[in-house]
This record gives sequence, structure tokens and C-alpha cells, in this order.
Amino acid sequence: MQAAANAVQNVMGTLPTEVHPEYKHAPGGKTMMALAWFGTKDVRIVEAPVPDITEDDDVIVQVTGTTICGSDLHLYHGEIMALQKGDILGHEFMGKVQKVGPNVQGLQIGQRVVASFQIACGECEYCEQKLSSFCDRTNKSSLQNYMYGQRDAGFFGYSHFTGGFPGGQAEYVRVPKGQVNLLPIPNDVTDEQAIYLSDVLPTSYHAVVDTGVQKGDVVGIWGLGPIGQCAARWAKLKGASRVIGIDTIPERLAFAKEKSGIEVIDFQEYKDVVKRIYELVPRGLDVALDCGTFHEPKTLTHKIQKTLMLETDVPETINEMIVSVRKMGRCGVIAAYAGFANGVNVGALMEKGVRLIGNGQAPVHKYWKEILYEYIIPGKFDPTFIITHRVPLEDMEKLYAAFDKREAGVEKVFVETKFSAAPSPGCPKTSRVDDWGA
Repeated sequence: MQAAANAVQNVMGTLPTEVHPEYKHAPGGKTMMALAWFGTKDVRIVEAPVPDITEDDDVIVQVTGTTICGSDLHLYHGEIMALQKGDILGHEFMGKVQKVGPNVQGLQIGQRVVASFQIACGECEYCEQKLSSFCDRTNKSSLQNYMYGQRDAGFFGYSHFTGGFPGGQAEYVRVPKGQVNLLPIPNDVTDEQAIYLSDVLPTSYHAVVDTGVQKGDVVGIWGLGPIGQCAARWAKLKGASRVIGIDTIPERLAFAKEKSGIEVIDFQEYKDVVKRIYELVPRGLDVALDCGTFHEPKTLTHKIQKTLMLETDVPETINEMIVSVRKMGRCGVIAAYAGFANGVNVGALMEKGVRLIGNGQAPVHKYWKEILYEYIIPGKFDPTFIITHRVPLEDMEKLYAAFDKREAGVEKVFVETKFSAAPSPGCPKTSRVDDWGA
């Protein structure tokens, strides 16, 4: 009987966690600057305790670069469950090793490292396959376990739904299982090139690889933020014959067309996206990728349903993809959906034999060395093309508001701390958010 009970627990993802979000404070009452959440559209720079080694596999990282991600807006808008006032945000960051726990090997004080946005144990069934985002042992959220049946790995700075770990929009971060979750960066790779190995690069690459983009495919990409722009370039590197991007932000559309060399559809100009796609591709797309967001419904129907909390997410992009692909086409969802959507076109999904693929949170550990050594270092992929601005950490409150409103063409921002190196050649210089409108 006990064996059966244990088996059920394992299926439900209730393996005991090996790491914990709570941390000791550095001796002497040392404090740091950090960005914390206090409510919907209420984030503040606070003075927080500097973390210290708490568990024997910990590494303390002195942050030299962090950033704001499109998915952080879900937190900003209060759309992610289990946020608590004072939670330190941020899941993409890099820095220098400042302190190591007694069990840590292979990392030296002062070494430059980038952190994966997820926290993996390195030893469970999924970690053995480098599927770090699915780690069984680093997220104790009973709510996620109830909603999804199992749990993802713990994530930095993304609410207690993902473990409650303090994030990287701060001057110091405690990294549990540091030798597993930190990637050493060669000295000839700049911080601007390395930081997005934390999330954007593996996430966009995973969307293309996991959905199975092949040579000759015609690919549609919904959402031309940094993930979509990178996915477009990965698709071309994987041999796609055509890439069509769908968005409505003029700067994004122009950049994708002029800099990435793809076709674009403005869904404000073409209200019926599906019709426009079939005008361009009569056979239908081979692959569709959802690189967008769930917090901006297009139609009045779904605006009302979201307002009334009758759904957490909207199905409009998924429905457009299902109808736009050819029979047996593939639809990949890398967008950060969280809960439930009403009105998904299940009939078209079934009748057309469409492969609807939930890509899951990208397993960073599976890809980050490949991307670094096979694409960045040889010069096949330069991630700095997505950086539009550089600001100091103390501007993060204002940056969130500007990012939410898409002011000054802001897309991807390198956020510096007092420990950062000077901007690299060809990358944006430091500016202040207050000056963007000047």
C-alpha cells in the first residue's frame, strides 16, 4: 500500500525539494539595491539584505548584468499567482562568482558566469537529460502541482508559483546548486553577448528546435519581441525557406523586415490574419510559433472574459495558428501561458491532424553550451542585435513603466550595476529613462 502511495506521489510531482528559497543574510548587516514587487504596476527599488551561503551547494553571484523580460510584465500586471509583497524580481542575469559553498567545485572566486533562469538539481530524471526546466526537486509549489499535475523547476524572481526564489534584478543573487546552474563565460565573450544565454537565446532556440523547423519550411511567428526576433533568425539558420512575422508594433515590424529579412503582417492593417496568411501561402504554413503574450486580448469578447476573470489566458493566437497551418502542420507554444483559455478550436486541431506542441519552459542547460560555442563564438549568431537600451539598476522602477508602454522603442535592455564593465563596442551606451523623451 505504501509503495502504491509513493508511486502516486511521484506521478503527481511531489518529490521532496532539495533546495529552498530562504537564505541567510551576509554578516555585518550588509545591504544591496534590488527591485521588488508590491502590487499591480507597483515595483520599487529597495534596500535588501545581501544573501550569504545558506546551503552547501550555493554560489553568491555579484551581478554585472541583468535585464527585464516580456514575461516580467505578467508579474507587473499581477497576472501570475502567488506573488508576495517584497519579492525580488528578475530571472535573467549574469555576474562574477563572489562566494562559493563547501560542496561547489569548478567555479573560482571572480569567475564570470551566466545563470540559467531555472534552478535545477542536476540529478533527477529530467536533469540527467539536461531538461533543466522540468527538474523535479527545486520547486515546492503545491498550487502549481494542483493546477498542472506536476511541477516545473524553480525559477529565479518569478513568484512563489515557481518556488519563491529571489531574483536577479539586484546587486547580488544566491544561486542554489551553483555548479549546476551557472555557466562559465570565456573572457573573449562580452557581457552583452553572454547575458541572454540565461533565457532569451535558449527559449527562442528551443521553440524552433522543439517544434521541428526543417529545411524548406514556411514558418509563421506570432509576436516580434526579442523572443520572436531571435526565433526568426534561428528558423532561417535551420533552413526555413520563408519566415513570416505577425505583430502590430511599427518598430518591430520594420526591424524584422529590414534587419532580419523576413516578411511581416501588421494585424492592425490585416484584421483577418488567417486570410492574409493564405494569400501569401496558399498551402498553409508548415510551422507556426506563438512567441507572443497572453495579457493583451485582441477582441472585445476576450477582453470582457479576462476582465471578469472568466479566463486567465486568451486563445486567439493559438486559434489563428491552428487554422493557418497546413494539414499535419506543427504549432509550437513558447509564450508564457499560465492557466485557462476559452474557445480553443479543438475541432480544427483534430480534423487537420495539427501537432499542437507546448514547448514548455526552455531547458536552458540543454542548449546554452551549444549556442555559446557553436553560434556566438564563431560569429554565426550575434545576440546583441536585440539590445535597444542600457540603464542603471536604480532606474528599474521607471524602466518597468516605460517597458510596459513600449516608450522610446524599448525592447531589450541591458541593466547595469555598480559592478558592470563599460559598454562593449557597438552596444548601447548608458542612458537614463527620464531622458528618453527628451
